[in-house]
Amino acid sequence: MNWDPEQYLKFVEARRRPALDLLVRMGGKSAASIVDLGCGTGNITQLLAEHWPAARIVGIDSDQAMLEKASATASPPIEWRQADIATWQATDAPDLIFSNAALHWLDDHRRLLPSLIGQLAPGGVLAVQMPANFNAPSHRILLELAGDPGWQEAFEGVRMGAVLPAAEYHDLLTPLSQRLEVWETTYWQALSGDDAVVEWMKGTTLVPYLARLDMKTAKHFLAAYRARLAVAYPRRPDGHTLFPFKRIFLIAQR
Repeated sequence: MNWDPEQYLKFVEARRRPALDLLVRMGGKSAASIVDLGCGTGNITQLLAEHWPAARIVGIDSDQAMLEKASATASPPIEWRQADIATWQATDAPDLIFSNAALHWLDDHRRLLPSLIGQLAPGGVLAVQMPANFNAPSHRILLELAGDPGWQEAFEGVRMGAVLPAAEYHDLLTPLSQRLEVWETTYWQALSGDDAVVEWMKGTTLVPYLARLDMKTAKHFLAAYRARLAVAYPRRPDGHTLFPFKRIFLIAQR
């Protein structure tokens, strides 16, 4: 997948809010060594640097364009590394592994999350936020379109992302954690601009789908998607489009 940093940052404040909420929930936890796993454009990594100014912080992402944006805009001394977060292994046990809106792209959370906790220093914390909006109209409509005979072949094998139910994360991580919190929040996002939900989705969930299409075909696909979304998410009289978005959070201390 080729990510577009500018498209992703169109709704930067709404995308940053869950990370801020996760940071607040962590309270005054100290950390000398931090990894931001799936750091993207680095705007959340910068928040970590401001929250723990004395910490050594490494941002990990697989996308070169995102890392270039991160290194150009975030203040040093954050270290940026390109790596596949699905196979990443810590060289030194960090005090905090922080991941905001990234791990839902990866398979096998029953293996992945215990592996991440096992890489922490004793008493270290895994703090994760992931979208959990896959049953919303925005995502159901996309799956329905992608499954139509006219598009099905082009999208063979494309993965939208997925998370486990909250209770499964609780059961999975409780034996590995001295402290565990799991919760969900629905953000009632009031998005501005034309075709706001399409523009939001183009920054994230649509990326692997559009990567399979040439420009002309993508235009037709987006037109069909846009028409259905306009019914599911009508623009309000004040000009905003309400886009409720559920997210799941977890904080696990080793």
